Amino acid sequence: MAKKSKRGTPRAGSNRAEKLAARKARQEAAPTAPARPFADLPAAECDLVALRAFIASATAQMTFAEGFDAANEADFATILPGAVPGIVRSRQAARWGERGAGSGASGPEKAGAGSGASGPEEAGAAAAGPDGKVTQGLVALQTDPEPADLAGSLAAALAWAASAAPGSEFRGGAAAAGGSGSRGLADIVDPAAPLEVVVYGDFSWWFGDDADVSPQVAAMLERANETILPTARLTPKSGIGAPWWVDAGDRAHLRWVRPEDEETVMKALARLHAAGRLTMGEGSRFAGSFRTHGLVVPVFDLDNEMHHEEWHDGLDALDAAFLEALADDSELSAAERSSRAGILGRQVTLR
Repeated sequence: MAKKSKRGTPRAGSNRAEKLAARKARQEAAPTAPARPFADLPAAECDLVALRAFIASATAQMTFAEGFDAANEADFATILPGAVPGIVRSRQAARWGERGAGSGASGPEKAGAGSGASGPEEAGAAAAGPDGKVTQGLVALQTDPEPADLAGSLAAALAWAASAAPGSEFRGGAAAAGGSGSRGLADIVDPAAPLEVVVYGDFSWWFGDDADVSPQVAAMLERANETILPTARLTPKSGIGAPWWVDAGDRAHLRWVRPEDEETVMKALARLHAAGRLTMGEGSRFAGSFRTHGLVVPVFDLDNEMHHEEWHDGLDALDAAFLEALADDSELSAAERSSRAGILGRQVTLR
């Protein structure tokens, strides 16, 4: 019988063994990123997950936490040019889709769960200068490379964006943020304030008012615009979670980011599925669910001949059924356990 090779095992006391031991110690000592990176922002968590995971072109106006000193506006964005973590720019104080702007018949669509008219005096909005412009920081939720600690990376970028000069670009790291690495998201963003999400049909919002866009960049922008699908944020009567509708072409989908823990959501889905109530009505079908950033997202296929506004009644009916199922703390029946097993068996995880 041949002897087992020891080639892959470092000899005790060797330099390689010491290096492996040191690397293992560093890995064990490194802080583990939270499974729910946005859990400290309960009013915004579900929409942040959606903007991070599957929304193409949107910004989200946020409110600074009380006591946080900011010279600029700082808003979330889905993705920025070059997939960088953050930029700061100047823009007109009252332009549609931005703070201080009125609503209009065309242009980007306000989609957030927040209420009330926005204006320059709101928390998180910087005052306009003599030229009528404000300095705005934009912090991306989708970046390349992906950060190991999403919450920490976003906190550092927000702290930087709150005071950086127009034309600056954030490349990441607490040092670049002026030593703000000890701040968490809830130290910068008001945890009780919902986001005011603005959905765009293109990426023209990437560029400031006076930007000189080269032909190459214009061509890149046109290609990026072609990837955007019609998208809208719906609001259930309960106000719980973040249901997002998207028309994918052959069919539409509704992805409902839920704030409850996975076990609670799975039980509710199982009860509704077993009772034949996991539906938004005619033209809808429960397609399954996925996990992302610590939350569960049920998905429904929808008839894309119907406008997203036509699904409000179906959403409210499902919302009421969901609340009823969530309130049921009895043991699952055999049929409900079978439904849960089927739903879990088809579930995927998005990183």
